[in-house]
Amino acid sequence: MFSFLKTDEVSELDSAETDEKRPLGERLKQSLAATRARLGKQLKALFVPGRAVDEELYEDLETILLTCDVGVEATNHLVKATRERVKREKISDAAGVRDALRSELSQLLTPLEEALNVHTHKPFVILLAGVNGAGKTTSIGKLTKQLVDASLSVVLAAGDTFRAAAEQQLRVWGERNQVSVIAQEGGDAAAVIFDAIQSAKSKRADVLLADTAGRLPTQQHLMEELKKVKRVIAKAMPGAPHEVLLVIDANTGQNAVNQVKSFDEALGITGLILTKLDGTAKGGAIAGIARYRGIPVRYVGTGEGIDDLRPFDAAMFVDALFA
Repeated sequence: MFSFLKTDEVSELDSAETDEKRPLGERLKQSLAATRARLGKQLKALFVPGRAVDEELYEDLETILLTCDVGVEATNHLVKATRERVKREKISDAAGVRDALRSELSQLLTPLEEALNVHTHKPFVILLAGVNGAGKTTSIGKLTKQLVDASLSVVLAAGDTFRAAAEQQLRVWGERNQVSVIAQEGGDAAAVIFDAIQSAKSKRADVLLADTAGRLPTQQHLMEELKKVKRVIAKAMPGAPHEVLLVIDANTGQNAVNQVKSFDEALGITGLILTKLDGTAKGGAIAGIARYRGIPVRYVGTGEGIDDLRPFDAAMFVDALFA
């Protein structure tokens, strides 16, 4: 993750775009290579041909899921559901248990597959939140590219007023995508985003993307400030924000579930962006999030390139894990 997008870093993104022409499934499999190497290897060793379907197998499966950040609640759910499917379908071999697990994981994640619809309001106001370093500003840049490519007009609000480089970074994304960036020297986040909404209205822009400063859920005064930002947005445009996206670093493991719970209680999260799947993420936390509440995963980040932010596809995600 970078704090400021320098010229050479822009060039790196340009060079990465040729790699992004590959099909999403292929890129996702490559991005989840570390996860597959861990989970796939363990599952392969667990579900060996001829192994008995007994209590020891389920205990080993439980251990594997827990070590892959699936979490206690989601692990209990998946093991129980797999047991029931095995019994219901009279499966007697370990390979069949693996297929049953795959089906149950797919069933758990499929409800999270819901595309973002920005056509219900004009401007459609999207507020982005998350902890420090999760990739909010970078995700805004990538999402802006997709919206512009769809012939939509976009305004960006530099609401991360704690980090000077965030405004600079957002301006670079604005220049790349040829969209307006609203910022204030030393202004607070609520004021910046309020002005951005007025600007978006006057320009009759289709979408406003509002950045905010990274904060930990335990920083109560900063969480209160985030609530204030949301209230100010509602005053500037009744009914807004129309989408509250929480950006989560996939490498944070089960802590991601805690982040979702805390930000959801404060803001009412309507969608998620799961970033940095190209790192060492174990990938299982998404199952824990699904068990907490069916908040749609709007996008997943599969790399550093400007086009490497894609709508979540549950079947493709599960295929990548089990490939």
